[in-house]
Amino acid sequence: MKKTIALWAALTAAALMVTGCAAENPAAPAPRTPTASGGGESAGGAAGDGGAGAAAEAGGAGAAAETGSAGDKAPETASAAAAYRKWGLKPFAPAPAPPATKPVVRPPGGPVPVISDIPTTEKIVFITIDDGAEKDPEFVTMMKDLKVPVTMFLTDAAIRGDYAYFAPLVAQGHGLANHTLTHPDLRTLSQDAQRREICGQQTKLTQRYGKAPRLLRPPYGNWNEATRAAAGECGVDAIVLWRESMQIKNMQYQRGDRKLHPGDIILAHFRGPSELKGRTMTEMTATMLRRIQEQGFTVARLEDYV
Repeated sequence: MKKTIALWAALTAAALMVTGCAAENPAAPAPRTPTASGGGESAGGAAGDGGAGAAAEAGGAGAAAETGSAGDKAPETASAAAAYRKWGLKPFAPAPAPPATKPVVRPPGGPVPVISDIPTTEKIVFITIDDGAEKDPEFVTMMKDLKVPVTMFLTDAAIRGDYAYFAPLVAQGHGLANHTLTHPDLRTLSQDAQRREICGQQTKLTQRYGKAPRLLRPPYGNWNEATRAAAGECGVDAIVLWRESMQIKNMQYQRGDRKLHPGDIILAHFRGPSELKGRTMTEMTATMLRRIQEQGFTVARLEDYV
């Protein structure tokens, strides 16, 4: 009997040693580096209204997983899968490492670039969310769970009733950007009036959230050279338009092929059931994420490229 117990213990210890070795020697995939090409647009915007440390958190966690053991990676992968299942989604493929040199840069003293997409060959897109009228607490939870980076283009007139709502989103690392004080058609205003709208919102957002926005989206996508001049005076690095806009269930495309392209910037809005025909902000967002995945794309952080 003693010999049997001893043999069983020895076999068990050997099995555990083999399992431990296998778990501690995973083959880590090599990171990919995006290839940049082309340049930003300088034409006016389309009709319709234009809106990340989350990415940094996701990237940091991913980097830790790459260098850790399979035993470390498994719980993280399972946790991510569970978080996505909660919202009826599948996890995104990891975004590639951002380029060492940003493909969109404002030259010192030069005009502010105007872009609708980012020059890249990687199958990545960028999500932007405008205005700030809808303040669904479930959306904050969703973004914390999914860690999909977004950039928020906020209008003071829409957010001033509840500045605190956006604080946890900023704390999660999502991009904070300028959508003017009162959401006017900037082309109808003088350069001085445009400067007041843009610089005023720069100041408000900096005071409220402790960081100065670097990006501007003109309301309705409408801008002129006075907008570029005013934006430059207010410290803006780029004017951001879009290639697709998320509607209630489907995307509206600017290109005739009705497809996403590498580097596309997608426009969405902080909207609730009254504007989404009964659907919630989280339902609209989940649908948008599915549309992105269906075309084989993943989501990257816009501020890493501009």
